[in-house]
Amino acid sequence: MDLFEYQAKELFAKHNVPTTPGRVTDTAEGAREIAAEIGRPVMVKAQVKVGGRGKAGGVKYAATPEDAYEHAKNILGLDIKGHIVKKLLVAEASDISEEYYISFLLDRANRTYLAMCSVEGGMEIEEVAATKPERLAKVPVNAVTGVDLATARSIAEQGHLPAEVLDAAAVTINKLWELFVAEDATLVEVNPLVRDPKDQILALDGKITLDANADFRHPEHAEFEDRASTDPLELKAKEHDLNYVKLDGAVGIIGNGAGLVMSTLDVVAYAGEKHGGVKPANFLDIGGGASAEVMAAGLDVILNDKQVKSVFVNVFGGITSCDAVANGIVTALNMLGDEANKPLVVRLDGNNVDEGRRILAQANHPLVIQAETMDAGADKAADLANK
Repeated sequence: MDLFEYQAKELFAKHNVPTTPGRVTDTAEGAREIAAEIGRPVMVKAQVKVGGRGKAGGVKYAATPEDAYEHAKNILGLDIKGHIVKKLLVAEASDISEEYYISFLLDRANRTYLAMCSVEGGMEIEEVAATKPERLAKVPVNAVTGVDLATARSIAEQGHLPAEVLDAAAVTINKLWELFVAEDATLVEVNPLVRDPKDQILALDGKITLDANADFRHPEHAEFEDRASTDPLELKAKEHDLNYVKLDGAVGIIGNGAGLVMSTLDVVAYAGEKHGGVKPANFLDIGGGASAEVMAAGLDVILNDKQVKSVFVNVFGGITSCDAVANGIVTALNMLGDEANKPLVVRLDGNNVDEGRRILAQANHPLVIQAETMDAGADKAADLANK
């Protein structure tokens, strides 16, 4: 789960990472009130989960509460790379001497954690990596020993931070690591990490991604979920513990196992090229248990997507046998009744496949079309979606 900047700063405060005071609002009047409470110049910042806010006019300096009000009126409702601004962070403006960059992330390729640090902050880190790679330190982090103050100082040194701020930077980097671990994050990024005229270090902007697989350890993270802007189908899927991602195509996909579902997306996209450019409508992994309830929940989510014209159920029976899957499909369709109103192409293979196919054939549901292979199923589903 990606957090808004104001949510990231809430976690900064929780873990004693120094930052600037401020509050979030969804009105221009609220921006004026917050600026008046702060009593100093402020920054009015669009809250969207995308970069490039400043260039898009989503970050403005306000010397007075009236300035904050006027900027807020202009920023609210702004479209920034397809994200509509609905909230603003009004935070105290800082005197900035220098801008740095620091992040901790999960390095999947090397199966470790990685710290990235640079004296070149305040710009897109991809630009630094491309134009000044020698100014960007990439430091592997030992998952067992972590980042103590000495390691944090070494990271800052490798990022070419000035000697005058190494001690202060080390303290902040250490606390950011503690946040990264304690909150089960996959990314904690501060850009810019700023030095003020008193050589103090402040986290001026923050980006945090939390690992949804660790939600069971963090019930408090539920408050960070932006239900207002989250797709209602994704919310419904989450309520049923389904691994669902909405896409923009017309063929609904249900499979068991992430690898099989990813392969199914590819095969459907390929088949769609000869059927009017039809594409997959979603990723939905029902996991190992294709019970009637799970299948009904999955179908309920997909069939409520107005873009979906057909559904491709692609299941390989393993621990859950094909006959159990077939019974689940039949029961699910009966449970859904008239809500099940789009053709279902079903491909079963694996454990007890013959019995599974027999059950579907005997049920003789008018919406169900069986396919012998994944390629044939994908082709049929794409064809139906194109009609």
